[in-house]
Amino acid sequence: MLTKLREGTLTAAREARAADTVGDATVRASGVRHFFGSLQAIERIDLEAAPAEVVGIVGPSGCGKTTLLELVSGLRAAEVGSISVAGRHDPAARLASCAYMPQRDLLLPWLSAVDNAALALRIAGVSRAEARRRAGAHFDRLGLAGFEGTRPHELSGGMRQRVAFLRTLMAGRPVLLLDEPFASLDAITRAEMQSWLAGVLRDDRHTVLLVTHDVEEALYLSDRVLVLTPRPARVADAIEIESPRSSDRPGAVTSPEFTELKQRALRSLTEAAR
Repeated sequence: MLTKLREGTLTAAREARAADTVGDATVRASGVRHFFGSLQAIERIDLEAAPAEVVGIVGPSGCGKTTLLELVSGLRAAEVGSISVAGRHDPAARLASCAYMPQRDLLLPWLSAVDNAALALRIAGVSRAEARRRAGAHFDRLGLAGFEGTRPHELSGGMRQRVAFLRTLMAGRPVLLLDEPFASLDAITRAEMQSWLAGVLRDDRHTVLLVTHDVEEALYLSDRVLVLTPRPARVADAIEIESPRSSDRPGAVTSPEFTELKQRALRSLTEAAR
């Protein structure tokens, strides 16, 4: 009975998130397999991310996590299986619905912070002044106020990641694909950035696939976490998070419930590697 009540609560939460999202931003992958020549990278992946849901993806290095994001976004063609984003299967159509944030911030050193953040708008043909105005309007909310004219080399690692994330948001796509966004940061800055991103994701209704090696990060930021096996990847476990993205990160990640989920995820990773 308790399990059924909990499942009902989680389902209701997903439906509430979907109601807050404009348009269909569902991501679906069914029976996806992928090879690089004779090397099988993905054995079989089935996943669904509902509108405004954050799905974390964890697994060992080289298991195909980044490849999966590339397949979802349409940057790679799926050899076997079906992938759709917002109901569309064509790779170009999927790419038009996705904004991809890679592991490195890839900020252009000759541009200011605000011009880097506005890059997607400029590529879309928006004038420089208007692109700066739109991107600059978010600097205060993202903790970047006063740094609009700063060059990337003058920013801290955390601030560079915020600019890169804002650039991803400014693309205006309903689906965000985040590939190890905080991997290059130290532990203290990484924890600060997780708290910051949790706040942004509470306010901005995007469907998100978050790839990370950090189990704690995935469990804190996600509504659901998929644990992948070593290459070739398949889903070893799917973990539902009842209260994701708490404003009290220290309290959340040290709670008995969170610790139990973390142990489960680590156990799944260990068992999958045997």
